[in-house]
Amino acid sequence: MAQHQKPVLVIGDKNYSSWSMRPWIAMTAGGIDFEETHVKLRTEETKATILRHSPSGTVPALKLGDVVVPESLAICEWAAENSKTGPLLPVDSVARAACRAASAEMHSGFATLRKECPMDILARETCHPISDACRSDIARIEALWENCRHHFGAGGPYLFGHFTIADAMFAPVVSRFITYGVHLLPESADYVAAASHHPAYQAWVAGAKLQVETGI
Repeated sequence: MAQHQKPVLVIGDKNYSSWSMRPWIAMTAGGIDFEETHVKLRTEETKATILRHSPSGTVPALKLGDVVVPESLAICEWAAENSKTGPLLPVDSVARAACRAASAEMHSGFATLRKECPMDILARETCHPISDACRSDIARIEALWENCRHHFGAGGPYLFGHFTIADAMFAPVVSRFITYGVHLLPESADYVAAASHHPAYQAWVAGAKLQVETGI
């Protein structure tokens, strides 16, 4: 990639696209200067528009010159390697492995939570029905968070103390817990409060509000 070219992150709607939220949060938290291309979802033109940017036909996609990286966790890893604000992965090798494992579990797991509690970052539903299978997903997430915080979280309010790609990967879950008023253990609620007040998270929410209000 030529030095003067900015990375371009292609994303879906900020109110709904959980996959887009993750790398956007990581890149923003990392102070990376990038351009943002928004593809409006759920229209007749959505698929064709995405394909003009990403051969996989999915968002997010990171355009690095002629190279396209169409995968959220890979983009988060790239952000960690190019962060301008400090490490987005733990320095310690054990903590770093645990961070990557937590990120990968979020990437591939919790299908019932995703289905029953889709991301709708501006909505608030206090009586949303949650199945036993979904509660099992929530319990596993809380246990994972507790384990990360117990072993590696002494240096700050995030899963590994300072903000990492694991926090970026779990940002949509944080939003789901807020949207659907999910009852959490006190330690989990504290983490949700900290994560949702991170400047990158707040900036994403502000962008979602703007898109909804303007119909962009």
